[in-house]
Amino acid sequence: MEKDLLFGRILIATDGSEKNRAAIDEGLKIARATGAAVYAAYVIDTRVFESASSDIPLGDTYRIFKDEAEQAFAWIKSQAGTMHVEISLLEGHPADEIVKFAVKKKIDLIVIGTQGKRGLERLLLGSVAEEIIRSAPCKVLVVK
Repeated sequence: MEKDLLFGRILIATDGSEKNRAAIDEGLKIARATGAAVYAAYVIDTRVFESASSDIPLGDTYRIFKDEAEQAFAWIKSQAGTMHVEISLLEGHPADEIVKFAVKKKIDLIVIGTQGKRGLERLLLGSVAEEIIRSAPCKVLVVK
């Protein structure tokens, strides 16, 4: 059945930021129009922990990221309505993890925002979008 679809599997990458909501909306709109299966992924950038000061409690930082991911997933599901969305919390370098996930799940389209968070909180989108575009095994839609 998926072979007949324009996109059989769509991955929406989120960092939980307000700027990313346009990408989520676009990804869901395309999924509704094409009947594609929807996957949503949030990547906890573990490089933050490698370069963090010893003054920062890592467990608290991890919990904050995990809570943010859960909020992002809850928002995506609320926007998806009755459409099923498979969610995945990933850890590692954001671009690498998104690309690995796309390969593993045989994703046809990755939808990402042009920029996400800045500073220490920056997790997924922005310059990472460029890395995903270069190494993705499928089409990539970057949404402003």
